[in-house]
Amino acid sequence: MSTKYFLESARVAKTLIQDMFQVQPGETVAITGDTESNRDFADDLAGAVHAVGGKPLIMWTPKSPYDGQAGVKYWPSEALTAALSNVDVWIELHTNVMLYSDIWESAFDNNKKLRYMVLGQSSIPSLTRVFTTFDIKTLGLFLAKVKDMCMKAEKIRITAENGTDVSYETDLNYLFDYDDGDLSTPRFGTAPGYVNIVPKTGSMNGTIVFDLLMNADIYENDNQIEFMMKDGDIAEVKGTKSEVKKFKKYLASFNDPNMYKISHNMFGFNPGVRQLCGEIVEDERIWGGVDFGFGHTSPMDMPPLGQPAKSHFDGVVGRTSIYLDDILIVDNGVVCHSDLKPLVKKLVSDD
Repeated sequence: MSTKYFLESARVAKTLIQDMFQVQPGETVAITGDTESNRDFADDLAGAVHAVGGKPLIMWTPKSPYDGQAGVKYWPSEALTAALSNVDVWIELHTNVMLYSDIWESAFDNNKKLRYMVLGQSSIPSLTRVFTTFDIKTLGLFLAKVKDMCMKAEKIRITAENGTDVSYETDLNYLFDYDDGDLSTPRFGTAPGYVNIVPKTGSMNGTIVFDLLMNADIYENDNQIEFMMKDGDIAEVKGTKSEVKKFKKYLASFNDPNMYKISHNMFGFNPGVRQLCGEIVEDERIWGGVDFGFGHTSPMDMPPLGQPAKSHFDGVVGRTSIYLDDILIVDNGVVCHSDLKPLVKKLVSDD
């Protein structure tokens, strides 16, 4: 591997540990991964923890064939839960993630000081773009403003030139959240640069045409998958016959009606992510695009009971127009609302 790769890996690790998690001397940082995760990056994270006086704990498991709850039987669940219930920070590098499993839910139930981030199988160049291209404070001001605007809207509509046209109602009892990279206090964090909304149950209707979809081969080829959404559920899957057949088989394999339900919608606003690259953690945060998540929803996000499901998957629409009620805030991937433009100018140069 090149010297540049190792330097970028160490730079990302340092940014995460020092600037974002702000790890303090004596704090324990768990780094979990599996047999297909990037062990070199895990070691760089551990080194960055040690450099600030923290205590790194690397835990490596076999790769599970499934994400979330469906993967629990493949992991040493009791041991992992016990350890993760007693750390200060947990960074998850699993290729098929523990996110939303009973291990994850129990860690948060038992450990009120936990600061967590899921990175999955992200490459070092991708992590460099996602984590090292913006000022945390400025991004936080921008995302907070977008979140406040979303909370005032009763209906959100998302369209795109690829044929997407879907809308849903909001519910102030459910999650409205953003991640700007500040992980210095207890929270469930993912890579920064988004505003996340849990739609009102049963309210999403319309068509989503994906540019990228987990468990489907539609990126940078002629294949296509679109969901017809009816009252919050995937009512029909359309598109290229072979891919539709495979994706329907994937959904049916869970034998779980909640896998067909919308879980959340993320607006992508990471200044370093300007085009799709085929890596879901990065692409979910593409500037001016959106992510739709389906399946499991935590009770933390959809109180009081959440939306239990055996797993969770996401898909991305890369360039969108976003309406809050009838107010356009993003026009074909460009932030256009006058209240947002001053902060946009500080974050990106070509918007």
